[in-house]
Amino acid sequence: MQKGAIIGWHHLPFGKQDARDLEALIVEAGAGAIQHAGLEPADIDAIYVGHFNAGFSAQDFPASLALGIDPALRFKPATRVENACATGSAAVFQGLKEIAAGSAKRVLVIVAEQMSRVSPAEVGANLLKASYVKEEADIAGGFAGVFWRIAELYFQRYGDQSEALAAIAAKNHRNGVANPYAQMRRDLGRDFCSTISDKNPLVAGPLKRTDCSPVSDGAAALVLADADTALGAPRAIGFRGLAQVNDFLPMARRDVIAFEGCRLALAQALSEAGVGLSDLSLVETHDCFTIAELIEYEAMGLTPAGLGARAILEGWTEMDGRLPVNASGGLKAKGHPIGATGVSMHVLAAMQLDGSAGEMQVKDAALAGLFNMGGTAVANYVSILERLR
Repeated sequence: MQKGAIIGWHHLPFGKQDARDLEALIVEAGAGAIQHAGLEPADIDAIYVGHFNAGFSAQDFPASLALGIDPALRFKPATRVENACATGSAAVFQGLKEIAAGSAKRVLVIVAEQMSRVSPAEVGANLLKASYVKEEADIAGGFAGVFWRIAELYFQRYGDQSEALAAIAAKNHRNGVANPYAQMRRDLGRDFCSTISDKNPLVAGPLKRTDCSPVSDGAAALVLADADTALGAPRAIGFRGLAQVNDFLPMARRDVIAFEGCRLALAQALSEAGVGLSDLSLVETHDCFTIAELIEYEAMGLTPAGLGARAILEGWTEMDGRLPVNASGGLKAKGHPIGATGVSMHVLAAMQLDGSAGEMQVKDAALAGLFNMGGTAVANYVSILERLR
């Protein structure tokens, strides 16, 4: 199947965006991606806009806001895509399907979220809409409370992993210093991340503030193209393997600490790519909470179940380890504007393969994997990327 390729991208800094509203974020990111691809707006055949919202913005019909980039985009098909925290990857996959169907040669994918303009209570309520509301909406602590339950179940089965979680947080904050788009560019150190303090209080159960990704505003965009178009572009990052796996929404219907959907999606994408985990140069993975990254080590096959702590405590996932994980700083340092995360991950992985990642560059990066999930490993997306030219 024709998978298409990424030929251009643009990434705005994540954090509090007081000077830009949702429309401005969409327009700036999309215009930058078109320019980076070496195209004119008229060259775009279709547009996908990823936006979770669920209460973050009064504007809940954003697809045609992308037409504000340039009058030449007027009357182009534009579609909004949503799949919780995996919204960005869902938009990428829809663009790739349009290319595979032969309906478009060049697709613009833009994702944006603005979370900081509502109160913390509203943020928590909005995020819980990505849970199974009938059974999980009353969990104390919002989505942090949901992952508190996951952490407690994991600790009950495999023992207290607080030091491993602190090491993951410290690694990602250290990596985030080199990421110019990251919301938090401070090396906090493992001692700070492992210690409860006024500046690092408990948020929910065993999870401290350093275990939780921050509330963020942000946008990112990329241009997808078919193979023939991509090979004539200034750059081309191809999709060697793809997988989407959805699991039951209610946590009660599955072993929630096994991340079975994540495990299956990774296995399918690696199989389609014809490679193993050891062939990857790096992974960008969905560390909305540090416990998620820990379980994802096991889901990707770095360690057996219950032994994920080895991967971080023995340095396997550090920048100079056997498989660098979240060289960008991950969601933990970069920020997690919900709808924008998946495209951000694709852009940052593409930069690694393009050799344009600057100070966060992984040496000799040739093959990148990324995992983006919606909810508690409910919507699971994996891309395996390689440089075509």
